[in-house]
Amino acid sequence: MKFSIWPSPARPAQEVLDLARMGDTDGWYCFWYADHYMENTGDESFKPGPVHECWTILPAIAAVTERIRLGPLVSPTSVHHPALLANRAATLDQLSNGRFVLGLGAGWQINEHQAYGIELEAPGKRVSRFEESIQIVESLLVNDRTDFHGEFYDFTDAPCDPKPVQSPLPITVGTGSPRMLKIAARHATDWNTWGAPPLAADCHAAFVAACESVDVNVDSKHTSVQAMFFLDGDVDKIAASPMADRSIVGSNDQIIDALGQYAAIGFDEVIVPDFTLGATAEARMDAYARFREYIIPNVS
Repeated sequence: MKFSIWPSPARPAQEVLDLARMGDTDGWYCFWYADHYMENTGDESFKPGPVHECWTILPAIAAVTERIRLGPLVSPTSVHHPALLANRAATLDQLSNGRFVLGLGAGWQINEHQAYGIELEAPGKRVSRFEESIQIVESLLVNDRTDFHGEFYDFTDAPCDPKPVQSPLPITVGTGSPRMLKIAARHATDWNTWGAPPLAADCHAAFVAACESVDVNVDSKHTSVQAMFFLDGDVDKIAASPMADRSIVGSNDQIIDALGQYAAIGFDEVIVPDFTLGATAEARMDAYARFREYIIPNVS
């Protein structure tokens, strides 16, 4: 099983670059970065604070690293036009010499759509837009020219040149809804979800069922999962929180056990966000070092 890094987009740029260099040197698999413009509040309200823009940070990560993979987790098709997504992805794959992963989702964050005047369509329409978008991106990255005429997009003899180094360039879809799972099974190479092992197991089973329903071998898909990690945290306190089903808390041994459960479920990659790893850059870096030295080597 592979292990990846995911810093909060609120972190200063220098900390992000330092973390990327550390991940590159220490053998982490991928460096993920959220594609949002503001902190999520769950409604239309705005909470002040820095949020760095994903598609500006990613080229900097590519430039200061040599081995680690990188990508957005995930870019919403409600916000980004498929032509931009494909051309950015191809260029970043060239820039990184074949290390880019394109993460895609349908979009969900209410306040950023409201603030910027981007329509957050009804769920069914949003998923239909996503289904068109991923097909267009898939075609642009592979074919010399793309023609697509759908409900949301019209592409006529459209190029995407240069092509990515990777063929195919990996596309991961972050989702859990039944229809989106089937779209991911048909068109994505990778699939991502949230959850501590019990929730993640249910999500993984749903993805397996989606693959079977469209006659796709789930073993051909790379699957990843993330949770909030609380090193030496208060188990009872976290268990009573609204994020309990997305949290892993405890000693090194308890975290090792949880990671082993992910492996038994069938996940290929565990993503470790820094959101709960400490209040300072030094504390967060130390937490990742603890994972690398004392936790990851003991996961079976």
